[in-house]
Amino acid sequence: MDPKTKNILEWIYCIIIAIVLALIFRFFIGTPTIVKQVSMYPTLEQNQRLWLNRWGRTIHALPKRGEIITFEEPSKILYNESDIDLKNPVAKFEERTGWDWFVNTFLEMGDKRSYIKRVIGLPGEHVQIKNGKVYIDEKELQEDYLQPGVVTDVMGVGFDDFIVPENCVFAMGDNRNHSTDCRAFGCVPLDKIESTVAFRFWPLDKFGGID
Repeated sequence: MDPKTKNILEWIYCIIIAIVLALIFRFFIGTPTIVKQVSMYPTLEQNQRLWLNRWGRTIHALPKRGEIITFEEPSKILYNESDIDLKNPVAKFEERTGWDWFVNTFLEMGDKRSYIKRVIGLPGEHVQIKNGKVYIDEKELQEDYLQPGVVTDVMGVGFDDFIVPENCVFAMGDNRNHSTDCRAFGCVPLDKIESTVAFRFWPLDKFGGID
């Protein structure tokens, strides 16, 4: 092999290795993202840049109440009254395997979409949505991150009185009237949670952690 060809191949190998390491880092450690929707307003605004911590997914750690998480979009968003099972309030997800899993979950390409919401209920807790508020184990949840006057309701048919199953969380957007969340499709299993929000890095005047 002549030196020129060898040099080209070495550069190709280096580029491939760098790409593979970057993909592994993004999937298992962390990655940046852009806020695209208004469901977490005013906590998060459109076009803000966030750093997502994915180590929790790697070690299968359950997020804490109040943490902001991202998770895969459920395959079923809207339910009829006959579809609601308050005894098993778990969101439905498309099971991806093989190449489909690699492209959509690992590479995050194809038709994959993610939601960003705040963790409200934890496994074993009794969640109730009534009188415009959230109750955890019969006690009203204090939500200082909401704008004054925000009312929490289930619009139409949804999940409003249930026990959060094991290895699941109940999550909602802070902008309650403009958020499609667990009230509509049920609790999110741990294995569908992709990350927690570590900090905001853009705009610079709002750099730092997020409450």
